[in-house]
Amino acid sequence: MTTIGFIGSGNLGSTLARLAVDAGHDVVLSNSRGPHTLRNLVRWLGPRARAATPVEAAAAGDLVVVTIPIRAYQHVPTEPLRGKVVIDTLNYDPVRQGRVPEIEADPTPAHLLLRTHLTESHVVKAFSSIFFRHLATLGRPADAPDRSALPIAGDDTDAKREVAALLDSVGYDAYDVGPLDESRRFAPGTPAQHPSRPGRHARRPRTSRVGGRPREAPLGLRNHDRHPRLFPGSAWVGGRGPTPGRGRPHVTRPRWSKAVCAGRRRFTCCACGCQQERALVSWAVGF
Repeated sequence: MTTIGFIGSGNLGSTLARLAVDAGHDVVLSNSRGPHTLRNLVRWLGPRARAATPVEAAAAGDLVVVTIPIRAYQHVPTEPLRGKVVIDTLNYDPVRQGRVPEIEADPTPAHLLLRTHLTESHVVKAFSSIFFRHLATLGRPADAPDRSALPIAGDDTDAKREVAALLDSVGYDAYDVGPLDESRRFAPGTPAQHPSRPGRHARRPRTSRVGGRPREAPLGLRNHDRHPRLFPGSAWVGGRGPTPGRGRPHVTRPRWSKAVCAGRRRFTCCACGCQQERALVSWAVGF
């Protein structure tokens, strides 16, 4: 099977690595802090995973996934990625990430920055339009009627074919939007972008109760409701809104009680009693 190198092993990277390992791929993980900080993640992923430096991960991967903060894109090693297929998951969203003057002063559009840095690699934009929690749960077998599709964009047809094969192996169809320039169609601020979690100071949508149970208030339109305006004729239904019991909105401002469980943090909502596991606490309201 394919060996996939990861430059960056945060929420999206670790989620994709889990799906890749489950699909039979080998993964080589890296981050900016060193392989020793990835021991727990490697142990969780199992024998098909190992930790390395970014240069080693870039050299080892048949496909390489770059999933780091976009402000650090110039730190991606170039020489070991020469001639390789690189999956670009980077987004620039000033509303959530804060403004980066260097990026805003650059005449190159943010969605093309990695291509300008990796001039001798085959860059394909993928996995940038879906929230990592949805990525972990929406995968389906190839013949499933409710299988989701994710948009990809790139200038090299063979490279896009390899990325589409990876998508298929982890449970998703690929919708080819066209050349890499067209990845602007699913960049932050477009309807195609996933309905991400609210920002720390964003107002949470209200819900009403029906039959004693909260009725879901989706964070934005569902992709299968809006894709005809963006990609006519496609079957894209990915990136759905919150599901009951996992990040759903609440009638009142939620407060969370915290307990550490198996290396993750489990939260119990004081409003409705539902339990949720979260990898981070920085955005849990009440802390």
